Amino acid sequence: MKKSLSLALFFLFPLAVAAQPSAGAPDVPVEKWTGKTIMLIGAHADDDALSHGTLALLQSHGNQIYIVTLTTGNVGTQDPNLSRTQLAQIRRQEELAALAELGISGDHYINLGYDDGLLEFEDRKAVVENLVRWIRKLRPDVLMSWDPGKNYQRWHKSDHRAAAYLSADAARAAMWRLLFEGQITQEGLKEYMIPEYLFYNDYDHGDENTWVDISGYVDNKVNAFSKYVSQYGPGWKNYQPNPSEAELKEMKDAARRRIMMKDGKPVEGFRYYKGLPDAMGK
Repeated sequence: MKKSLSLALFFLFPLAVAAQPSAGAPDVPVEKWTGKTIMLIGAHADDDALSHGTLALLQSHGNQIYIVTLTTGNVGTQDPNLSRTQLAQIRRQEELAALAELGISGDHYINLGYDDGLLEFEDRKAVVENLVRWIRKLRPDVLMSWDPGKNYQRWHKSDHRAAAYLSADAARAAMWRLLFEGQITQEGLKEYMIPEYLFYNDYDHGDENTWVDISGYVDNKVNAFSKYVSQYGPGWKNYQPNPSEAELKEMKDAARRRIMMKDGKPVEGFRYYKGLPDAMGK
């Protein structure tokens, strides 16, 4: 009986408004954005790490950044001595520490509390409703999320695949006042259409149309990554809250090795999109 909400939304509103999507980079380079509200949706604490340089840059330029994480990260470890509750608490602490390195306040971190590894099995309507509520509250100028795919579905691992499509479905639903109407009639929220998107992806590259120069923010990116002790390095199998200097150095070196270079500059790549979400995959 349960059907994909994305299909339901598609058939309910099939290109109801003529969409004019953008296929290229933004008119104003990301490096010059200021005064925007930016909402990033990820499946796990550390999904935003792919964008840490860009987030630090945007934060320093007077934008408001909100990080919405769908799961508590309570499963992803090989340490047999950690419980799910302990791991969830550790992951929250690590994420807050990483965001602090980017200048992002802890009260801009929102965790929706779903179980790690099982996002695809949650009640899809309930998750989308939850995300729609936050979209209508925050009213972001830009949504950053896992790339749901350009024309075809990407090869994502389970939670990332789910997060990509849940984000896209929520962006589409938030603009229709008769969807989740109780938020409008009972909570005082208003329907809202997100005007711009930055999609990120860590599996295959080629659809990026926007490269952000993070030259002044490499240290922020590297230092933030080093806070994810339970997820990388020796902490993956044997978590210790205070890694040695050598272990921290290895994590930072690994983070630097992963930074992409373009024209001699460190960059982060995105698929930028502007327009109505009905044509998001075009």
